[in-house]
Amino acid sequence: MTSGSTPQPLQGRILSGIQPTGNLHLGNYLGAIRNWVALQKDFECLFCIVDLHAITVWQDPKELSRSTREVAAGMIAAGIDPATNALFVQSHVPAHAELAWVFNCVARLGWLNRMTQFKDKAGKNREAASAGLYVYPNLMAADILVYKATHVPVGEDQKQHLELARDIAQKFNNDYGVELFPLPEPVIRGPGMRVMSLRDGSKKMSKSDPSDFSRLNMTDDADAIAGKVRKATTDPHPLPDSAAGLEGRAEAANLLNIYAALTDRSLDEVIAEQAGTQFSQFKARLTDKAVSVLGPINAEMKRLMDDPAEIDRVLKRGADKANSIAEPVLAEVYKTVGFLPAGR
Repeated sequence: MTSGSTPQPLQGRILSGIQPTGNLHLGNYLGAIRNWVALQKDFECLFCIVDLHAITVWQDPKELSRSTREVAAGMIAAGIDPATNALFVQSHVPAHAELAWVFNCVARLGWLNRMTQFKDKAGKNREAASAGLYVYPNLMAADILVYKATHVPVGEDQKQHLELARDIAQKFNNDYGVELFPLPEPVIRGPGMRVMSLRDGSKKMSKSDPSDFSRLNMTDDADAIAGKVRKATTDPHPLPDSAAGLEGRAEAANLLNIYAALTDRSLDEVIAEQAGTQFSQFKARLTDKAVSVLGPINAEMKRLMDDPAEIDRVLKRGADKANSIAEPVLAEVYKTVGFLPAGR
């Protein structure tokens, strides 16, 4: 920006959330966090560590506390700027839970019954699932709408929940004859969104996979990254000279996609560059690139985790900012539905 020029106005307000459950890994970084870092340039951003969502299934309390700080450290280390955005913990902003109750009374059972993620997570033992898991989408709607967020970055597994948030906003507005809530728009994530397991190219990289060799953690050092890439599942054939040559080669496609994302290039560009390369050579290149990207993040995460008080100060500042936005919106909602104001 040249001296004296007028800054361009931000395009809207974004709410992004991430659960504090287990290690952050390369899939979290390439699929979400890196994109959030880019969005900071164009949007007012609120980044929420959703611990209320986490306890819809059992969490060890000590581990939940540790993981919450680790996720905060990972986001800061990856480039989220807590000085210009709100980085905070969901439970530190009571308006999330309070608005969620109002939305429990707005959303219809038929809507929740159509949520495929509940069916997937509850599995065959649906009757033993928590009520919180069932109404999870209403809390997600509250996360978004308590800030009147205009945009939400979503992956494939969250599109249905965003549609529900839009339905809840529209029904609330229609029921009460107001235009209180905007209908949030999706921000579709770019390439690299779906990072697959290093052990099985048909499965998404996941913190819940029992094998630590299935993922590159953001806390892995250079030796760990090298060992995991070296042992990543491949096939005996050299890398193809076109995307068509990846048909039926899920593991090769995954490693090439990861390399493309880490080097900020298209898959076709990487295939053209690496055509005919043996996997042993390609894995060495992939290791070098992964270490160059994740190494500085790893080092900064360690520095931050050695100073939990600093992480807590950052989260407190973020919660103060989030509360300053959410509390007036909740007051507006309460007035709209007819709740008496609290005595002063």
